[in-house]
Amino acid sequence: MAKKKTAKKVVKKAPKKVLKKTPKKASSFMPTPGKTGKAADLAGPGISTYEAVDKILPVGYRSILSNKETQKAIYAVKRYIEDGLAEALNIQLVQVPLIVEKESGMNDNLDRDGSRTPIDFPCGLGITPRMNAQIVQAATKWKRWALKQYGCGVGEGINTDMRAVRKDYFLDHDHSSYVDQWDWERVITKEDRNLEFLKMIVRKIWKVITGAEDFVQQMYPQLKDPRFPNLPKDLPFIHAEEILERYPDLPRKQRETRILQDYSPAVFIIGIGWVLKDGYPHEMRAADYDDWVTPTSQWTGKDTHGLNGDILVWNHLTQRRHELSSMGIRVTKDTLKEQLKLSGQLDRLTMPYHSMIMKDQIPLSIGGGIGQGRVQMLLLRKAHFGEVTVTVWPKQLHDVCEKHNIYVLK
Repeated sequence: MAKKKTAKKVVKKAPKKVLKKTPKKASSFMPTPGKTGKAADLAGPGISTYEAVDKILPVGYRSILSNKETQKAIYAVKRYIEDGLAEALNIQLVQVPLIVEKESGMNDNLDRDGSRTPIDFPCGLGITPRMNAQIVQAATKWKRWALKQYGCGVGEGINTDMRAVRKDYFLDHDHSSYVDQWDWERVITKEDRNLEFLKMIVRKIWKVITGAEDFVQQMYPQLKDPRFPNLPKDLPFIHAEEILERYPDLPRKQRETRILQDYSPAVFIIGIGWVLKDGYPHEMRAADYDDWVTPTSQWTGKDTHGLNGDILVWNHLTQRRHELSSMGIRVTKDTLKEQLKLSGQLDRLTMPYHSMIMKDQIPLSIGGGIGQGRVQMLLLRKAHFGEVTVTVWPKQLHDVCEKHNIYVLK
């Protein structure tokens, strides 16, 4: 007699939980000595050896302008850009600090990885304890507070002739311990916090920079040299994720070089700070000013983040990538907290600057820094930052520059 078949019991499997992907914390990709490839390319600018500097500096170089002409051109360009920014962005020049109190949280931590620290010193004779002071690395955070101090309304802002010291740079052809920037900031509304507004501001700034190039060439026609093509009048925008898609195996600086060679000799790279699809951010970015966590897929149609970016150009003289400016829409209290959490820096929320953001005591803003020496170096066709600024350089650098017929100001 055949055995009676029994129906198999169907066991329903529980649906798999969809885990929300969260970006890596800063500590997981923080550059450390000995790392190579992408991990070593996230922060700490510079070429890193003077043998490498020797190789990249141009052979047969001769400055187009004399030292005296260079100084005249520098101040003409400076006035043109300051006046141009004032008109284009509705911002005015104001006084800016060289020194801030350490406990204020106002100083710029730059790349958030701890690789570049400010100069600390006690000050104030006759008081106990003395004040803990720092030389600024940039006025980035101070400017947002200053918008309130100077009574700026929506659509108004400030510009500064900012000087700073960054002691932890490798000193090469375009990195110096001395920093000069046009550090600017402007009050915005909640509705302005989008990519289209960011692009509009970037285009205004780019028009001023390209106008300055035309202006200085009217002063010194010899600067219009076919070896060094002028900047394009239109600045393309491209997201850091798109650049990674094009060159997935290259480290950040090599990706930037390729995009300037293959796509356009000048670009604005959007979205710097958020962890990209390869598990690394395009570049480390401080957690408490630029907003790099806000999703931007509604404007890009892709899985993208960040309301900030950098202007990079191809320097035809040095044959290298050349950063001119970094800027962005600033954090809200919600995005500040999120970015500090991702960076492992939530303890900073107790600092006065961060507390003012959390309590809505300072305005929403957009701001950035434009490197004065970097712009002058590019527009005046100089091979070295030391040809347009006066600061300290090591003997190794002086020796290399002398070999390449580059006169570094002393």
